[in-house]
Amino acid sequence: MLKDKVEKLAEQVFEENKNLFLISLDINSANHIKIVIDGDEGVSVNDCITVSRGIEHNLDREEEDFSLEVTSAGVSEPLSLPRQYRKNIGRKLKVKTENDKFEGDLLAADEKEIKLAWKAREPKPVGKGKVTVDKEATLSYDEIVEAKVKITF
Repeated sequence: MLKDKVEKLAEQVFEENKNLFLISLDINSANHIKIVIDGDEGVSVNDCITVSRGIEHNLDREEEDFSLEVTSAGVSEPLSLPRQYRKNIGRKLKVKTENDKFEGDLLAADEKEIKLAWKAREPKPVGKGKVTVDKEATLSYDEIVEAKVKITF
């Protein structure tokens, strides 16, 4: 019951703030509500406050006691939604699949798959030594076990 109400209130908040979106919503047995959000242009403290107020002010503590925590998806958190991939186009990702690991620039992302590009050193086809080649991979979201933005300084 509480989860349904919180989900509806969150939908309303995100409808009013189109650049924000829900990553996860969890409610434990002690009625601790944890909401993780992200935004197309990042998430500010004010965005978290807006979501928190939009939910908290519409719940009745007399009806059911609860605690509420609204946080942004951290930079070290894995990407989970196509919308998160799209907002990170042009950034370097570390992607794990069942059989492989990739590290490259995110060139494209749609509702079904992502496209990565990177440079690799490979042996020359003829003779000794190595040559730098451009590589690309297209991965469906089903193949991806984990993907994180690689932070570079």
